[in-house]
Amino acid sequence: MLKVAFATSDGIVVDQHFGSCRRFDVYEVSGDLASLYESRVLDPAADDEAEKIESRLDAVRDCAILHVAAIGGTAAAKVVRAHVHPLKVTEDTSIADQIVRLQRVLAGNPPPWLRKLLRQSGSGAAPNWSPR
Repeated sequence: MLKVAFATSDGIVVDQHFGSCRRFDVYEVSGDLASLYESRVLDPAADDEAEKIESRLDAVRDCAILHVAAIGGTAAAKVVRAHVHPLKVTEDTSIADQIVRLQRVLAGNPPPWLRKLLRQSGSGAAPNWSPR
């Protein structure tokens, strides 16, 4: 199972910029199953750019994939360094549709980057998230 995060304001669509997102819905997804793992609600973004990015990154650090409506270059680089794969999707894209799409790919022949994530997620190396 992969942990997949979605930057959302309502739990229905991906509609948030990573840096200002206050809610990440995290799902556990496999080729044939998907379930909401938890909704992670954060405090408003700090004024300090580095602090803002770190608090959001801490919320998704245990996820393999992060769906966002937008993400800045610095934040994207930090997310990638944390071994989370950011995916920018069109704003108001349905979370359910993204899950079904991912499941189709997982059930078929995943691309190399996704096969690598599957291998990494099987190791249990990512820490669990906990609010500060």
